[in-house]
Amino acid sequence: MDISLQSIEYRYQANTPFERLAIKDVSIEIPTGTYMALIGHTGSGKSTVLQHLNALLLPTEGTVVIGDHKVKAKQKNKNLRLIRQKVGIVFQFPEHQLFEETVEKDIIFGPMNFGVSEADAKERARLALQQVGLSEEILEKSPFDLSGGQMRRVAIAGVLAMEPDCLVLDEPTAGLDPRGRKEIMDMFYSLHKERNLSTILVTHSMEDAAKYADQIVIMQQGHVVKQGTPIEIFSSVSDLVEMGLDVPEVVRFQRSLEEKLGVKLGATYLSIEELSSAVTELLRGAPV
Repeated sequence: MDISLQSIEYRYQANTPFERLAIKDVSIEIPTGTYMALIGHTGSGKSTVLQHLNALLLPTEGTVVIGDHKVKAKQKNKNLRLIRQKVGIVFQFPEHQLFEETVEKDIIFGPMNFGVSEADAKERARLALQQVGLSEEILEKSPFDLSGGQMRRVAIAGVLAMEPDCLVLDEPTAGLDPRGRKEIMDMFYSLHKERNLSTILVTHSMEDAAKYADQIVIMQQGHVVKQGTPIEIFSSVSDLVEMGLDVPEVVRFQRSLEEKLGVKLGATYLSIEELSSAVTELLRGAPV
C-alpha cells in the first residue's frame, strides 16, 4: 500500500494561546513494500508524522494519501476506520495496552471491533501468535501471567491480527536487552518480507536503521532535512555529526581504520562482514 505525505503541517492546540507548530512542509513518499526508518532527535517531529500515518492526527495543512484514501486538511474526512484497519501501529511498550482477561480475547478485540466474525478473529489470533513465535497454549492464559517479553509479543500479535498492509513501529525494542531487541527486529523484518508490507520504523538506533531499512528519513525541528538509502545517509558522517546524530558502530570503526591505515576503502560498509571482506581484499593488494 503506497503512502504519501504531501506538504504536511501540524499544529498542536491550534487557534489557542498554547498553539505549537510540530511539523511543517513535510513531504515523504513510501511506496508499497518499502522499509523506511525515520530518525532524528526527540522533538524533531517523528512521532507527529507517525500519528498521521493512520489518521490519529489530521493535518492542519496538506494531504495524506494512504492507499486509496485521502485525508485533507480543513475538510471533513470519512472512512478513517478503514485507514486505521490497514495501518497498524506498534507503540513503545505495547504491552501496556493489554487489558483483556485472556490472551485470545486481547488479540481478537481489534479484528472483531472492525466487523470480523469471532471464528475468523480466533483463527487470526492463532496465526498471529505463530508469527510472533508464541505457542497456542497461552491463548487461554491471562496476558498478565506472562513474562515481559511474551506480553510484548502478544501485544504485537494483536496488531498483526488486524492484517494491516502497513506496519508502523515506534521504538518497538524500547527496554529490551540486545538479544531481545535483535529477535524482535528480525521478526518484524521477516513479516515485512513475507507480507510485502510497507514498514516505517521510528528509532534512535542507527544500527537498526542501517541493517533493516532501505530508505532513511532524517527529521530536525519539524522538517525533513535529508532522505536516502542507508549507504547515502551514513556515507555523510560529517553531516550526521553536525546534526548531532550518531552513526553505526561499523561506520565509526571504518573511518577510524582508514585514518590509521592512511587509505580510503572507496565505499561505506554497513556490516562488519562487508567491512572485513573489503579490508581482506585491501591487504591482499586487490582494489576495493
